[in-house]
Amino acid sequence: MKEWAKAFYLGKPWKQCSSAYMKSQNHICERCGEPAKICHHKIYLTRNNINNPYITLCWDNLEALCQDCHNKEHHKTEPKLRYHFDEEGNIVYTPLSS
Repeated sequence: MKEWAKAFYLGKPWKQCSSAYMKSQNHICERCGEPAKICHHKIYLTRNNINNPYITLCWDNLEALCQDCHNKEHHKTEPKLRYHFDEEGNIVYTPLSS
């Protein structure tokens, strides 16, 4: 948990909101149907929106997710590989863009 978000996530409004939302979804992951453990914000929280209840506490911005789906959401970009194989099986070097 990011330091700037601790007060929000440990606060009573979030605990009540996330608990009620997860209960409304029967603690079932909305993506895969497995048991959900995380109340996820679709619009990620930032320092700029952490105090906006229309983002932080609005059920339209929440999603019940299992740990696996939550991990996939936050790590959905594939790592850029520096080396790969071409169609003929040769190793090709690709500089990483910054």
